[in-house]
Amino acid sequence: MAFVGRKPTNAPLTSDDIPNGIISAADLASGISGLITWQSVKTSGFTAVAGQGYPCNTTSAAFTVTLPASATAGDTIKIVDYAGTFDTNALTINPNGNKIEGSTDNLLLSGEREGATLTYIDSTQGWLATSGINEGTDALSPTSYSADFLVIAGGGGGSANRASGGGGAGGYRNSYSTETSGGGGSSEASLTFNKGTVYTITVGAGGAGAILTVNGTSGSNSSISGTGLTTITSTGGGGGGNNTSGAGSGSSGGSGGGNGGTGTANQGYNGGAGDFTSEFEGGGGGGGSGAIGGNGSSRQGGAGGNGLASSITGSSVTRAGGGGGGCSQQGSNTSSGGSGGGGGGTAGNINGISGTANTGSGGGGAGQDGGGISGGTGGSGVVILRMPTASYSGTTTGSPTVSTSGSDTILVYNASGSYTG
Repeated sequence: MAFVGRKPTNAPLTSDDIPNGIISAADLASGISGLITWQSVKTSGFTAVAGQGYPCNTTSAAFTVTLPASATAGDTIKIVDYAGTFDTNALTINPNGNKIEGSTDNLLLSGEREGATLTYIDSTQGWLATSGINEGTDALSPTSYSADFLVIAGGGGGSANRASGGGGAGGYRNSYSTETSGGGGSSEASLTFNKGTVYTITVGAGGAGAILTVNGTSGSNSSISGTGLTTITSTGGGGGGNNTSGAGSGSSGGSGGGNGGTGTANQGYNGGAGDFTSEFEGGGGGGGSGAIGGNGSSRQGGAGGNGLASSITGSSVTRAGGGGGGCSQQGSNTSSGGSGGGGGGTAGNINGISGTANTGSGGGGAGQDGGGISGGTGGSGVVILRMPTASYSGTTTGSPTVSTSGSDTILVYNASGSYTG
């Protein structure tokens, strides 16, 4: 039966309503369920309008489509992957205070040449994907994804006096590819990032080397934190001790005095003990992420404990070695820092060698405490993230170094900043 006058909104069409196959202007004005007006290609975020279709081009960068704030049952929006790049730069769908598939979370279109028809049903389920292409079992995928991490704290500073101990390496926590954490700890579980959540990256500074008879300064913590995330904190390396001040303390324990410092469980090893039985006293080496520091002896400081190697950046790099112990003014030998950037200990009124920046390595012990001689500064820490390139948002602060390896993107933070999921 044909309608007389203007057809009611959303009333179904019949053959009588379309004489000679022509849709009247009145019918168009009243709205025809399912009719889609296609828009120009979109390359950046926008708010969608019901009854419209959008080719989305994410070749340059991922972006977000925000659904209407107000919706009525039967409202329909279509989205398609214009350039076949949703698999590398996923398109985020923001429900804008409503729901998508019963949840208020953002969802993704992340398959190559993927498309979806979104239809608003009611306030309980919100928008549903009523059809799609190349979507597998579900066109819309969750916006959470896994990311691996390597978090290394700042290394401790070396001491300065007889039996000057090397600084301990910064705490070392790792989740990548079953690689171990420091101190003999197991590989940790990967992080779960949520799209749109800001995660704070803190990179700890290295501790200052000591002058005269005090311990070297401990390094500062490094961490990853954010809403919904159990904070990952690596503890700063302990400063080196000496025959007056005793052992340092902290992750990968700073060494020196009669006893080496104690390492933090699953982050770093103990420091070595210093020798003070003769006038040629040698300080203990700082503990590393991969091994304990060596003990000092007459005329010889203990070697710093070795660091650990990780391939999270795509190639193997060793970091977080302990600083070598120094020996007294009358001594003649120096000691090496642990592999992974630990600073070397020295002899005979020479400053301890500093640890390598952004490795979390310990500073070396000084040769003596006279004339302003100081222990080496600990190396600053580093935070590294590795995630699927298809999930990488591209939104960061702190100027991390960004690279790729296979299907993953790697962020190396040498200074504090943030990452937005």
